[in-house]
Amino acid sequence: MRCSLTMCLQVLWLSTLQLLHQSSRFKLKGVRDPRYTSALNHLRFYLPEVFPSLSKVLLLDHDVVVQNDLSGLWDLDMKGKVTGAVDTCTSSEGFRQLDSLIDFSNPSVFNELDPKACAFAFGMNIFDLNEWRKQGLSTTYHRWFQLGKSEKLWKAGSLPLGQVVFYNRTLPLDHRWHVLGLGHDSSIGRDELESASVIHYSGKLKPWLEISIPKYRGYWNRVKKNMKNMTV
Repeated sequence: MRCSLTMCLQVLWLSTLQLLHQSSRFKLKGVRDPRYTSALNHLRFYLPEVFPSLSKVLLLDHDVVVQNDLSGLWDLDMKGKVTGAVDTCTSSEGFRQLDSLIDFSNPSVFNELDPKACAFAFGMNIFDLNEWRKQGLSTTYHRWFQLGKSEKLWKAGSLPLGQVVFYNRTLPLDHRWHVLGLGHDSSIGRDELESASVIHYSGKLKPWLEISIPKYRGYWNRVKKNMKNMTV
């Protein structure tokens, strides 16, 4: 339990999560990249357990820069959906449908999902944890995780699994909330970047690496400079 004068927040210590003591269950033959095999890559599916006293959580990846106030996300009418996210069919990530991530030759998938449905982005998501608990999505996650692993329904990583778990449970967000692709797409315009609330260096060209895209480094370096000044 962590408390201050204005807030008392109950957080489950990560070391107590059974997830972190079963890292072998996430390993796949021939896959060594920790982005796909680390148990922490699945931590987003355990948010109701990590924050048992919270009703909402705004989840940000480590490779994002927040440029504007995000409190408006907190006041969104979620319309019974569990999460809010931008879609990738009309974003800088390129036109991506579920059939690009998931094997629809398996009847278990074909009978429950639309292969032409848009995939949604992770990296900046608002979650309604009360609705999550109400709809029993933790059970849904475990069911699809086991099925996906045994039937090899998708490649390594949690992105395809997230699309399945939150299928028809995702509220589309305005793309100005989250502009992604700065880790692989050099064509994103300045106006789009400047108007975005969150910019996301999704891809392999991370801003802290020498191979990063030069024109995007300034946004990241500005945050680093501000953080350094705060600690002085």
